[in-house]
Amino acid sequence: MKNKENNPEPKSKGNNMKKIVEEVQGEGLESLLGENVEVLCFKYIYHGKLSGVNEKDILITDASIIFDTGPYDKEGYADIEKLNRDVYVRIDSIESYSLAK
Repeated sequence: MKNKENNPEPKSKGNNMKKIVEEVQGEGLESLLGENVEVLCFKYIYHGKLSGVNEKDILITDASIIFDTGPYDKEGYADIEKLNRDVYVRIDSIESYSLAK
């Protein structure tokens, strides 16, 4: 089968996939620099000021670990422990991140 340009249609293995390709400036971790964030990782939820971002790590200053967030529609956390040090978190261990509540 040929397409409109009279070129052969590519053969597909499995399901076809449609993709949206869009480049947006100012999104992602870098857009949150200087903000208080929650970073949900495989084991812990980190809280603090996002002070650095590179290809492999983020730096959280004034860091805490959240053991229980409590309801997200309420301010504050049910169980949070201050770490009294800065924390570097590997980007490949992050499941999600957002501004802190």
